[in-house]
Amino acid sequence: MNPATREYIRQKFAAYYAHAQVFVPPSLREREWGFIPFDETSKFSMRRHMAFQSREELASYVRATVPRHMYFSTAYYELPSAPTMNDKNWVGADLIFDLDADHIVQKVSYDVMLTRVKEETLKLIDMLTDELGFSKRSLALVFSGGRGYHIHIRDIECREWGSSQRRELVDYVCAIGIDSGFMLTSHQGGVGGWPARYRSSLREELQRIRDMGAHDGVKYLSSLRGVGEGSARSLFDEIDAVIASVNDLSSQVVLMKNNALRALTGEDYEPMKQLLRSQAALTDEPVTTDIKRLIRAPGSLHGGSGFRVTELASVADLERFDPLVDAVVDFGGNMVSVECPFPLTMPMMGQEYTIEKGVNRVPEELAVFLCCRGIGEITAPDF
Repeated sequence: MNPATREYIRQKFAAYYAHAQVFVPPSLREREWGFIPFDETSKFSMRRHMAFQSREELASYVRATVPRHMYFSTAYYELPSAPTMNDKNWVGADLIFDLDADHIVQKVSYDVMLTRVKEETLKLIDMLTDELGFSKRSLALVFSGGRGYHIHIRDIECREWGSSQRRELVDYVCAIGIDSGFMLTSHQGGVGGWPARYRSSLREELQRIRDMGAHDGVKYLSSLRGVGEGSARSLFDEIDAVIASVNDLSSQVVLMKNNALRALTGEDYEPMKQLLRSQAALTDEPVTTDIKRLIRAPGSLHGGSGFRVTELASVADLERFDPLVDAVVDFGGNMVSVECPFPLTMPMMGQEYTIEKGVNRVPEELAVFLCCRGIGEITAPDF
């Protein structure tokens, strides 16, 4: 990023913070804050171990310093500004789920990536509310401003949970450590949850093998570790009956005596692992288990996109929320010259922009996005 581009973005962020309402989380005085500045020499250096007593004090600091990134702690501390973590005296933490495109989808356009992450977020919300007993009213949903969503749960009951208790929730939603024996014998399978998902995945895999035909199906089953041709042929000869009986609890003990079926339900069988993964909610595991995490502050600007970190009014708003409209900041509407190293198309504010390699005249909201993403440079002092 050249000096003109950096100064352009900093000025746009300063104009935004001069008028924006600064977000204040519950229990402000117990939160640690961290900021990443625009200073090139401090690109990856965070100024943290900071605390504020009021919204006005926080807002004054933000307007004076104009941070590129802005975070607050998910944890509550007695002394949040203490210089070491041990001295802060941890007293609890919100429960956080972070869905980020890095863990979900690779090498797709930005708009497709955002759509895919929203799907995972909706899946996670259903698990949290329908299966784990959280109320939708207890979920604070935030678009990260970059590539995903954060879910904050501030229930008092969760606040004192340690990392191991939070890990149990992550394991559940991410389908980690699934026991095939339990999945096939649990009476929960007729109701929902992972037993139902597991059996659905097993039926899908059995149908895939059946559709190979007898010769290829038996050959495939015989190639699995610990499976002989006899077991493979035995399973294939009865595969329609096996598929039909996957939900029949009384038949599970008999089914699992077949070596081929045991191989399909083993921990190392990759096709089943992939099917289960497709039904999991792919949240970032370390974020949930970390009880001293810093997370982006709603209302702040994301230094990697120029978009607003946006808290949704309710979970119901997620379906119609469009980050490429609802998180875009109006930086003034002027046209700005930006040089890009390669061509691309970018939808924003209901329009699709075609960017050519070289210099382009684009609206400021798009110019800020391209510059923050590192795929554009300001070429003239339009600001």
